[in-house]
Amino acid sequence: MREDVAKFTSSIRDDTRLLSAVIAINKAHVVMLTEQKIIQKQDGAKLLAALLKHSDMKLDPSMEDVHMAVEEAVLADAGPEVGGNLHIAKSRNDQVTTAIRMALRAELLSLMRSVAHVQDHLAETAEEHVSTVILEYTHLQPAQPVTFAHYLLSYVEGLERDLQRIQSVYGRVNLCPLGAGALATTSFPIDRDRTAELLGFSGLVENSIDAVGSRDFITETLAALTLIALNLSRFAEDLIIWSSPDFGVVELPDEFTSTSSIMPQKKNPEALEVIRARASHVLGNFVASAAAVKSLPSTYNLDFQEITPKLWESIDTVRASLDMLHKLVPKLKVTADISAKASASFVAATELANVLVRKYNVPFRTAHKIVGALVKSLVESKLTFADATPRLLQKAAEKVAGIKLLVKAEDICELANPLKLVESHKVKGGPAPVEVKRALAAREKQLLLTKSNISKMDKELEEAENKLDATVKQFTGNLRKSATFKNLT
Repeated sequence: MREDVAKFTSSIRDDTRLLSAVIAINKAHVVMLTEQKIIQKQDGAKLLAALLKHSDMKLDPSMEDVHMAVEEAVLADAGPEVGGNLHIAKSRNDQVTTAIRMALRAELLSLMRSVAHVQDHLAETAEEHVSTVILEYTHLQPAQPVTFAHYLLSYVEGLERDLQRIQSVYGRVNLCPLGAGALATTSFPIDRDRTAELLGFSGLVENSIDAVGSRDFITETLAALTLIALNLSRFAEDLIIWSSPDFGVVELPDEFTSTSSIMPQKKNPEALEVIRARASHVLGNFVASAAAVKSLPSTYNLDFQEITPKLWESIDTVRASLDMLHKLVPKLKVTADISAKASASFVAATELANVLVRKYNVPFRTAHKIVGALVKSLVESKLTFADATPRLLQKAAEKVAGIKLLVKAEDICELANPLKLVESHKVKGGPAPVEVKRALAAREKQLLLTKSNISKMDKELEEAENKLDATVKQFTGNLRKSATFKNLT
């Protein structure tokens, strides 16, 4: 191959992430070849000794890829007669997808922990704001009061679905394609289940064409990452808007903002803006990867090589954004009193309509029209909800519904307290403090279960790694004993 073409098609600069997985794959493969008597024990031990020697090798940027770099290092160390057998019964096609899956499952476990950390901080911050009332918006218009805790819990819930998606993806990533060869397995009597076991996989990608020719585990992961990025972007957008003086819902911690180069009063939410912007990178990587594979013929194509860096970039981006948020959230300051804002924005109007239905037997749609007319008259008179009276409500009822409506003054006055409004919404999943406390307790139990599941998956991979290391040690130990015996005789 021409040097410029080789450089153009090389993946070596992106392969560092796969090195430890490639070394492990070759170890497991050599152990299996030896156990299956495809290669001699002494040759297997020499190959394993060479692999151990190069576990932390530096990748030569002039090499084609990590797979050839490892094979060349073993050849140089073990010699062509022994080293030349490293590639028996495997191809770069099955090896590369196995390596990506191994690296990816570790990244997914790390990502699960990052998501759980953000959930932890959201829940802990929510516990401090169970009775802190804020205004929520629809169409960016003041809508109804809720607690800040209830708002934060909405993102705990969203992240829980993200976690479930990652866990589901993990199960499909953690399947072993090794042994599929280039596309049709091999005529050597290999044991695919054995290599899968040594590498900690839960099963096989059985069909050999599917094993080397599918990258849906990458596009599925990118889809899950995109949904996380979208959730984080929307959260960042809320905080950006709410931190502006015009909204004044939250104040961002100084260390996550910057001032203007010319306007000293400014407090720019730059960390959140970068989170929002980088979500588009993750989305773009998903679209680009899906576009790259959508028209490929079956089995292996080098196009696959171009989507793997997008996977790693998206993982790094999402994890960095999660890290920023889990540090920022506990330091948020929330506006303590919204009574004046609530009154001026008429957020009690919905509950006033409900009161007319409950206490005065007015049909809801009629009540909706009456309260709408009341709000309109108050706005035209430059008044707020605090200025509403039974007389004004009666005038509105006569005007739009032609009914005489005598409402007690206390029924209107009670609605002026935003916290009382929130406390009345006790339906499951609602913002009432008593319901938020119940939801927080349920979330705490779920988080403990999630962390337990992550630890279990971590332990399974650790045990598999230890088992492989112990097996390799046993094989290479036998080689040393044999060499010692020969020297003695």
